[in-house]
Amino acid sequence: MGVADHCKGTFLELQRKKAHRYVIFEIDKKKTQVVVEKTVIHAESYDDFTSALPENDWRYAIFDFVTSENCQKSKIFFIAWLVFSFSYMIHLHTLRKKILCS
Repeated sequence: MGVADHCKGTFLELQRKKAHRYVIFEIDKKKTQVVVEKTVIHAESYDDFTSALPENDWRYAIFDFVTSENCQKSKIFFIAWLVFSFSYMIHLHTLRKKILCS
């Protein structure tokens, strides 16, 4: 299974341009690659993010958490939201390697 090329670009938009609050990834219908399912603007909250995740299905997500204590800071979290499955853990490794290491 691969990772769609636009996944890296979408991650970079979140990381460098702060264009998104979060990005949710899913496996496409053909089960051949990980693709971007949803991107959301910065006005959304963490509660909005958790509401966007399905109860009984997996997703991978990147969330840009911003704090305003003393000075504004941003931390990016990579989240695996899934019912445990070994095959999904392999895809998680592939996705992280593609968007974070290339």
